[in-house]
Amino acid sequence: MKKRLNITVSGKVQGVYFRRDTERAAKRLGVVGTVANKPNGSVYIEAEADEDTLQQFVAWCHEGPELANVTQVDTEESVVTGFTSFDVLAEPSDYLGSV
Repeated sequence: MKKRLNITVSGKVQGVYFRRDTERAAKRLGVVGTVANKPNGSVYIEAEADEDTLQQFVAWCHEGPELANVTQVDTEESVVTGFTSFDVLAEPSDYLGSV
């Protein structure tokens, strides 16, 4: 059964290819959704997949790319919206969900 998590990743997560590598990890695992930088320096992810896949994805978020220094990962369950791909959003105004 598909679930959705809204994930906020904090630390040194902007300017270190976090969004790009998040997209790669999501596609490798079969996660759909979005990733975007937030004005406060964190990264916001909307992710949909089965529970086991989401657990693997969140575990990846705790590490991130090599240059990242993740200090905190917050997750919140949300209503599945039916994403069909995983997209990197360039601007905060691109957000599809609530931030």
